[in-house]
Amino acid sequence: MADDQTLVRAGFRALLDAQSDVHVVGEAVDGAEAVELARRRRPDVVLMDIRMPRMDGLEATRRITAEPGLAGTRVIVLTTFELDDYVFGALRAGASGFLLKDIDPPDLLTAVRVVADGEALLAPRLTRRLIEAFVEQGRAVASAVSEGERLREVTPREREVLALVGRGLANDEIADELILSPLTVKTHLARLFSKLAARDRAQLVVIAYETGLVVPGGG
Repeated sequence: MADDQTLVRAGFRALLDAQSDVHVVGEAVDGAEAVELARRRRPDVVLMDIRMPRMDGLEATRRITAEPGLAGTRVIVLTTFELDDYVFGALRAGASGFLLKDIDPPDLLTAVRVVADGEALLAPRLTRRLIEAFVEQGRAVASAVSEGERLREVTPREREVLALVGRGLANDEIADELILSPLTVKTHLARLFSKLAARDRAQLVVIAYETGLVVPGGG
């Protein structure tokens, strides 16, 4: 975990280390130390504060997610405000999820486990609001990526799967919606990750919005 406030780190450590299936492998006081620790310890999940000295969480997230040797490490961004501008950049940098610092302990534990498992987005309602605002902000300053250009190699069925991922559905829900087996859904997701160069489901959600498969506020 990375946070420049000692009490915050101590609180998270106490909560996480009390779980039999979770072990804190390191604490960082800034982004630079977070990147260094991630390279040495190769954690499954990094809890990353945004505003830290020396190197902020945005740059640290970008470096961790760009590191080939850390392909299995997921970053959860910690933020004080639901629509913190820096969160949009963290999403683009490859963050897998978002948590508000005042989150209830059980929800924090669930979020860490969900992101470590990689099967579904954490805190769907908050994540969706952040992604929608992020995409709208991006469209205000640049042209949206056209669906035809970005999804050129994606099959019609894969587009259906991508759209449902964008709406926040889990694998079992996608399988029910499309009358497919969960294994088939996983196969489609694996192909989407490869074709779209997406690191995880959070990035698939962004692509679904950017390409217009899911419309902000459209349900």
